[in-house]
Amino acid sequence: MAQAAVEHHGGGSEHATSTGLPSTKLAMWLFLASDCLFFGALITSYVLYRGASVQGPFPRDVFDIPYTSVSSFVLLGSSLTMVLAVAAAQRRDLGRMRIWLLATAMLGMTFVGGQVYEFTRFYNEGLSLSKNLFGSTFFVLTGFHGAHVAIGILMLLSLVSFSYADKLPEDAGFPVEMIGLYWHFVDIVWIVIFTVVYLIPTGNPGK
Repeated sequence: MAQAAVEHHGGGSEHATSTGLPSTKLAMWLFLASDCLFFGALITSYVLYRGASVQGPFPRDVFDIPYTSVSSFVLLGSSLTMVLAVAAAQRRDLGRMRIWLLATAMLGMTFVGGQVYEFTRFYNEGLSLSKNLFGSTFFVLTGFHGAHVAIGILMLLSLVSFSYADKLPEDAGFPVEMIGLYWHFVDIVWIVIFTVVYLIPTGNPGK
């Protein structure tokens, strides 16, 4: 996806669709819309089944809300650095663009690292993918999101690599903006997941 955005030189007005949007931007919006359906299905499954487990561990037994809140703040902070990267790219300031892209990637890696640590701790406390319905829906939902963050990190690093190899278009704002749309989507989805999974109490037997 990063390569496709890079190959779409300029703003893409010559490739505008009947909607008035460049074809690459329209494709990105359609992809994000389809991803909304996937996440919607996973979140719905979690809500339906998290309180249906008859054996623990239950959410209250494993969740560490302060720790996850800090991890969430790190990911949401990366939205700011992504905005700064897009602004720098639109000004054709490649130096600052690389700095902010790398900062965004580093914040994303910090979040993923925190998620790996959390998964490991949960597993050591007896919660696994096959332990109960809560474990199955929790790991699938948050793991699916974590995979999206990891893909976004690869996109960001690809943009930095392309910039050093002089493979970005003269106006680098468009490909950076496209990756930015994906990154902001991932951040917004996490806000929903964090609220539904960690903050809304459940009525399971362990409550």
